[in-house]
Amino acid sequence: MGEMSLSKVYDIIVIGGGIVGLATAYKLQKKYAHLTIAVLEKEKSLAFHQTGRNSGVIHSGLYYRPGSFRASNCVNGRKQLVAFAEKYHIDYDVCGKIVVATHEDELPRLEMIRENGVKNGLEGIEIIDSTRISEIEPFIDGIKALWVPESGIIDYKAVTLKLAELIKEINSNSDIITNCEAKYFDKDELSKVYTNLGTYTTRYLVFCGGLHSDRLARKDKVNLDMRIVGFRGDYYDLTDVGMKKIKNLVYPVPNPEFPFLGVHFTRLVDGSVECGPNAVFTFKREGYGKTDFNLIDTIEALIYKGTWKLFFKHWRFGLEEYKRAFSKRLFLKQLQRMCPSLSMEDIKPGRSGVRAMALGDSGDVIDDFKIEYQNQSIHVLNAPSPAATACLAIGDEVMNMAEKHFDL
Repeated sequence: MGEMSLSKVYDIIVIGGGIVGLATAYKLQKKYAHLTIAVLEKEKSLAFHQTGRNSGVIHSGLYYRPGSFRASNCVNGRKQLVAFAEKYHIDYDVCGKIVVATHEDELPRLEMIRENGVKNGLEGIEIIDSTRISEIEPFIDGIKALWVPESGIIDYKAVTLKLAELIKEINSNSDIITNCEAKYFDKDELSKVYTNLGTYTTRYLVFCGGLHSDRLARKDKVNLDMRIVGFRGDYYDLTDVGMKKIKNLVYPVPNPEFPFLGVHFTRLVDGSVECGPNAVFTFKREGYGKTDFNLIDTIEALIYKGTWKLFFKHWRFGLEEYKRAFSKRLFLKQLQRMCPSLSMEDIKPGRSGVRAMALGDSGDVIDDFKIEYQNQSIHVLNAPSPAATACLAIGDEVMNMAEKHFDL
């Protein structure tokens, strides 16, 4: 992976080397083997940001609004992803998860989630009692739980690298170019992409910029009614002793007032277990440290009226999340609601990630996938969780749009 010939004209350039960008390029390449495709990634390696820093969960499609893009693409994408992992020997395990109710007032919501899952086509989901909870997760304390057998875990970075490999296998003239940041664009009969490595020429552009999707769209002169705001999530890892207390995936019943799922336990494919994430506003879009700061990112987020509307709507939650970000004891207290025997010695600070949250001008979270064709380009403007699970289905959606608008 490196700088390629600047003289050739590509059929399609995909901006962004995360799992959505690679899945999109792969789907286009697989169907149109003759097309020369380039993927441009500004970092030194693929899957550097959201793809390589999420919890590696294969989402079932439990929570998403029936009929939404997220719901249909998650279920379809999950099946494609598992088949892909099976075919190419990528580490994965469909181990199932439980969503645990610890208080009576959570039971109606648990039932609503079950009904939602059934509408979205999930199989085998059922409400289980405390005895069955103990059989699945002996250290978890709940009055009832939802058993979701189709959830699992996978190595998303390995999936991304395999997609890149397959693109090159199908067409050796296609390129995966890292350390290549797209700075600005010039559109005429052909599109020019000006980068730190030089100028690339292409017939068509597809943008899968993740945390920078809105900025890239503005550079491409797209009219936007949204802005990406970054939220950092911190994780704790279970120590060797703590790891004995969690077998697979354990989630709380999500609070419908709050736009995040809440801290949960996740076994990773390497056998380790992490818990988290919390969700705090970050002062840097790619800021993984608690005190990371970027002036432009901060100003851009804080002069946007949607950010303040979100803050005012959820200030109590935000305050609690911030306290937890700086207090191991408070983080532990949250985890102990489901796993009472967990102690300070059972958890140690882990990694962190930043999720791209798309906010409308009203301060409402845009909770569905948002893919648009404008100005001779396709923009994946919003790809929140479960985008990694749904990546191959999102690739299909982009390909369908490309077939409609591009002369392939």
